[in-house]
Amino acid sequence: MDPLDPAPAGLDLIDPRTGRTRGTLSPARAERVAGAAATARAAATRWRALTPRERERRLDALADLVEHHLAEYTALEQAGTGKPAAEASGEIRQVADLLRFSAGAARTGTAPAAGRYLPGHESWVRWEPIGVVGAIVPWNYPLLMAAWRCAPALAAGNTVVVKPAETTPDSVALLAEHAAQALGDGVLTALAGDRETGRLLVTSDIDMIAFTGSAAAGADIAARAGHRRISLELGGNSPVLVLPDAPAHTWSALAEACTYNAGQSCAAPARVITLDENHEQVIAALTAALAGRRSGRDFGPLNNPDQAARYDRLLAATAAGRSIAAPGRTDGLWRPARLLADLPQDDPAVLAEVFGPLLTVQRAATPDEALALANGVPQALGASVWTRDLGTALDLTARLDAGETWINCHLAQTAELPHGGRGASGHGTDLSALALQEYQRPKTVTARL
Repeated sequence: MDPLDPAPAGLDLIDPRTGRTRGTLSPARAERVAGAAATARAAATRWRALTPRERERRLDALADLVEHHLAEYTALEQAGTGKPAAEASGEIRQVADLLRFSAGAARTGTAPAAGRYLPGHESWVRWEPIGVVGAIVPWNYPLLMAAWRCAPALAAGNTVVVKPAETTPDSVALLAEHAAQALGDGVLTALAGDRETGRLLVTSDIDMIAFTGSAAAGADIAARAGHRRISLELGGNSPVLVLPDAPAHTWSALAEACTYNAGQSCAAPARVITLDENHEQVIAALTAALAGRRSGRDFGPLNNPDQAARYDRLLAATAAGRSIAAPGRTDGLWRPARLLADLPQDDPAVLAEVFGPLLTVQRAATPDEALALANGVPQALGASVWTRDLGTALDLTARLDAGETWINCHLAQTAELPHGGRGASGHGTDLSALALQEYQRPKTVTARL
């Protein structure tokens, strides 16, 4: 069913660039959710029976369709997110790459244990698909986050029902149409809807839930999932340790990373931590760098009114001694880049995942104290260290509590490298060949000789 349903009882879809209604979504309820799960269940036996080579061929065909329709996907992503065209089209190219990478990685297999572990017996391990996966993905990267979940799940032999966020159903609906052509009916089904749709999907006839979103929603899903497997990526609040010998590109790189997608990235740089000796220098350098990143020119708006209101509440609640806004649009859902300084560790802008074009700056007396501030929040997804001293950088990254760390860069990611969180940031692995194991289970086979 087309998610842009004109039914008056539907939910209005808003273009965040203009605030105007661009369509209406009719959220799926029990009958449609059950139907989507049943369709995926019916296709599961056929899809898992294919050889890895044949699944790769079909996923490559889906990647070809994504690339062929790049302009259409870009327009849909922009309508739902407000991203600049270069950001949206770059992410869609990553979608095609991830489909191809996951399909190829699945052909290499997961190294099995094989041998004679018992006298007179031969044993080996089969890696088998889970079955039907329900993927619930967020609005900040509608198509890319869908690919992070769907590509390895499909490559491992599962069928998938994917529910995009209620504000951004457009590009995932098109992906499902192309998947029907390339993969076969029912292998990848899109289910447009709201939070209630997601809750219904979690309790439907599926075998696993893969969720990317807030910690509160993740806890709710875990409570509803029962004994089924869940994979959770629940956001971050990335610390950025900037030492006195940070390289010259630090400021421009952090300004670009914290404003990419208007800061609405789980692993975006968030909490800059300095030493006393370079604190004022860092504030001055970052202020100048952020002034060169303008909302409305270099990055898009916040995604929806709820997110904008939440962002504004965090700004209103902060006890920061300095709040420095960069030039840029401030109307509607647009928010300029901003720096907050002189804040306590328990400040709302420090403890919460702000999810906007904002950097906080704190100070510490020693590297160990800086490390304690970095590890002093519940989230543990990404982190970065900025210094010319490689030994110091390696020591600090080893002690940072984060699933992904960077040295003198931030948000540098590729399909080959795993991404995942710890603590309140959830558990599970996206990207890399390791992501395949999220969607597989081992079966030991032992034969008496």
